[in-house]
Amino acid sequence: MIFASIFRNDPELVHLPAGERLFAEGEPGDHVMYVLVAGTADIVVRGKVVEHVELGAILGELAVIESQPRSATVIATSESTFARIDEKRFRFLVSETPHFAIEVMRIMAQRLRNTDAMLPD
Repeated sequence: MIFASIFRNDPELVHLPAGERLFAEGEPGDHVMYVLVAGTADIVVRGKVVEHVELGAILGELAVIESQPRSATVIATSESTFARIDEKRFRFLVSETPHFAIEVMRIMAQRLRNTDAMLPD
């Protein structure tokens, strides 16, 4: 995904070894989301891995949009690097790069569809 290359040299990179947590379900979101610029990670909800993500994945996008606790835990599954995107930067990206906003909406829609598919009939 293009986001990995855009944020690769970001000044606010977070480096995690495999097995370390980026954030945890229930923690304050602090109006911050992340882009995975190197490595892999799992998104875990209520102890269940719901998605394995790779280069360019957007993580924690709900926290930058609403002031609610994190709805999932993200754990690095390999040595990983994440770019930190706060609310101010997110708003700038949305206003200056409409493609960015559409891609975030696509990811949110796909995650909602995936969640719906996991629900019992």
